[in-house]
Amino acid sequence: MRNHHETSRLDALHQLKLLDTPASESFDRITRMASQIFGLPVAAVSLTDHDRQWFKSRVGVDHYSIPRAGAPCAEVTETTRLLVIEDFLEDSDYAESPLGRAGTRFYAGAPLVTNDGYGLGALCVLGTEPRKASSAELAALTDLAAMVMAQIELQHAFGRIDPVSGMPTRNQFREDLIDLGRDHAGEQYFAVVVDLAREDQISRITRAMGAARVDQMVHEGAQALRAALGPDRSAYQIGTAQFAFISPSGVEQSEYIELLRTGLETMRASSSVRFVTNVAIGVRSFAAGSVSADDLIRGATSAAQDARDTEGSIALYSPARDTAHRRQYGLLQDFGAALEAGDQLRLVYQPRINLSTGDCIGAEALLRWHHPLLGDVSPGEFIPIIEQTSLARPTTQWVLDTAMDQLAAWKRGGLAITLSANISAANLSEADLCERITTGLTARELSFGYLEIELTESAIMDHPDQALDVLQSLKDAGVGLAIDDFGTGQSSLAYLQRLPAQIVKIDQTFIRDLTEATGSDFVLVETMISLAHRLGYRVVAEGIETGEAAAILKELACEEAQGFWFARPMEAARFVAWLSERRKAARSMPCAA
Repeated sequence: MRNHHETSRLDALHQLKLLDTPASESFDRITRMASQIFGLPVAAVSLTDHDRQWFKSRVGVDHYSIPRAGAPCAEVTETTRLLVIEDFLEDSDYAESPLGRAGTRFYAGAPLVTNDGYGLGALCVLGTEPRKASSAELAALTDLAAMVMAQIELQHAFGRIDPVSGMPTRNQFREDLIDLGRDHAGEQYFAVVVDLAREDQISRITRAMGAARVDQMVHEGAQALRAALGPDRSAYQIGTAQFAFISPSGVEQSEYIELLRTGLETMRASSSVRFVTNVAIGVRSFAAGSVSADDLIRGATSAAQDARDTEGSIALYSPARDTAHRRQYGLLQDFGAALEAGDQLRLVYQPRINLSTGDCIGAEALLRWHHPLLGDVSPGEFIPIIEQTSLARPTTQWVLDTAMDQLAAWKRGGLAITLSANISAANLSEADLCERITTGLTARELSFGYLEIELTESAIMDHPDQALDVLQSLKDAGVGLAIDDFGTGQSSLAYLQRLPAQIVKIDQTFIRDLTEATGSDFVLVETMISLAHRLGYRVVAEGIETGEAAAILKELACEEAQGFWFARPMEAARFVAWLSERRKAARSMPCAA
């Protein structure tokens, strides 16, 4: 019975994760107070391990531990009673103990006891002279020991039990995964993350109903999950509205996924917010001990996000998708540094050609990124990521400033040409966007008509009212405007005719295979050009790769074009040289295209 009690006591001690942890001022403060109350040079918070007394806090002691055998703190731990030794030399049990032989004459220790009655150790004071302890001193020592226990319980509970769901938190889940890897190494399990709602849905509920309504949703989800798992299984809250748990060992994947699917439907049906949220489940298989706890949680959480785009809202962890997500995150982090580095970002310039005359009448500024480790990163990869973050504003400003600087440099060199630059949907919410553009042009003494701002049709329709305000302000200032990727969005004709733009750019997906197009595809391009003209727009076709396509578009009365058939995007110096060569060729061959 005693051995069983000691095993349980040690388990309780080890679960607290206190042994061999760094010193803490919250404990040291209590230890110093005990030393001062007794007027003694030595005091310690001593924890009784299986073979040692380890000091979580110590005053007047150089070492961190002493052997358990012969230590009075071990007796305090075993009996969970206050112990006073007035003179070691007169105590047969401790006269020859390591402390006694080291010169200790006085000891007083108050037990540190858990709510379950397990002794963890003692708060003790020691002296080199024999003495008595007053009742007031012992009462104070007992109170201080209680304060130590309160601090232990506070540190153990803090961040480990969620006050709303009552479930252990991510910190506890992480530690339990580590224990699982130690105790059941190699056994197969599934880590499951249940995501009750998307972040935007949580935000919507909070704005409409208050945070208490979100708490209610979490509480309901926790109850449903506990009921599904039963009393012998643990679930954890690892996010605002995210729960996690581990499957039994060795379950078959397809059967377990079906079991989760059934549980998901039950949880949905019982949710009071089921009409404004959607639950998703991510599942990651693992062998205990083969993957770090943090990586396991991250992977299962990532799978839950992927599940939102999956039929049935359950997704297995995909290493390929995970690699893509991690690359995106890495690029996002690195791009912020690239903005500050000064040597990673640059603009290249792709000419815009008048199809009737063959003249280059402008260029589009295109952002390029040379990553120091990855090399050239495609704009199609990094720009969509950036546009969803706070980097959208500084990135657009960098592009605008660089484009305007280039325009100014060309003007000083005698080259007057229109340059177009892209802005994103996120920039539409910037109240000072128009002012920044006009101020930049004025500071560089540039005519406002030299700059053309491009905004995609999709971005316009994502923020139609903001887009209309921004575009109208820019038009009123004299800045050129273009609707990019025309034909790929879902804009209505009624809205399109309200936009104060001068240019529409037909997306390259409609142009690249124009020469191989079926009759209906040709009619589609023809109709888009005709529609744009009827709405008062000048048309630019993107992605021209053959002379035949250029000829077809010229016949369809498309005014301008850009694409590899004319020129690839070029560095600024190369663009100037290319333009000079083309103009020389045009003078000697007027019909050149």
